[in-house]
Amino acid sequence: MSSIGKLVRKSQATLFWSVRSLPKAQREAIYTLYAFCRHIDNVVDGTLPEKEKEELLAAWKQELENIYDKKVPATDIGRRIYKNCMRFKIKKEDFSEILNSTFLDFPKPLLAPDFKTFYKYCHGTAEIPTYIMLSIINGMPEEQKRKLAGHFGRAMQLTNMLKDIKDDAMAGHLYMPVELLEKAGIMSRDPQTVITDKHLIAVREQVARMAAADFDAAFSMLDQMESSKTRPLRIVLHIYRRYFDIMQNRGWEIMSPKPSIKTSDKIKIFCRAVFGK
Repeated sequence: MSSIGKLVRKSQATLFWSVRSLPKAQREAIYTLYAFCRHIDNVVDGTLPEKEKEELLAAWKQELENIYDKKVPATDIGRRIYKNCMRFKIKKEDFSEILNSTFLDFPKPLLAPDFKTFYKYCHGTAEIPTYIMLSIINGMPEEQKRKLAGHFGRAMQLTNMLKDIKDDAMAGHLYMPVELLEKAGIMSRDPQTVITDKHLIAVREQVARMAAADFDAAFSMLDQMESSKTRPLRIVLHIYRRYFDIMQNRGWEIMSPKPSIKTSDKIKIFCRAVFGK
């Protein structure tokens, strides 16, 4: 197993096992994509001084230029992008969009963004990585690929926002759209104040309806595709849907503990996604 595969197995076991049956070239490319996204997240969320974070992110802009200008990359992940991802004709603009989306949440964290900014953030942090993954594993038409990436990525990202809302607030982030907060009568933009507001349930319920619609659309599209080519996506989406269903069933007024799935249940989900049982 490659070192990058070990990293994915340790930090994102669901992704590791969902793509394990893919050919090595596809598997390594997806692991590299995950390592890039995880690295950028760690830079932004880490404890380094703000100036050093800015320098690292700026260096990554240059690193992407190096990769696509066929110059020697300066980082291990950069070299792996060059080696593992370029064969799938991933565009520089897509990697750049992932990087640029972090600047919506850095150096100042997102605090109740308007819908336009909210969807832009979801697009760069979730839809584009999903689009790249689809480009690696499935040769579907471009329009279909973009549409599926949109529903799939948003379903996962909205679920994460609902699942992690308390942790995000403690770290100074508030991802709930300002239009929904104001509609619910919440005027504060302080994350820790908002998560204690009794009207937050209405906001979470609306975001949940948005996520449910994207789940339904993503599953509907996957059902119309050849199962062998969409298996990794089905596994990941079923796992996220289980997290969502746990929160939905217990009520959106409850924020903690965060939903968890037992290993035995993950195995059942895996089997159902793979074998339809």
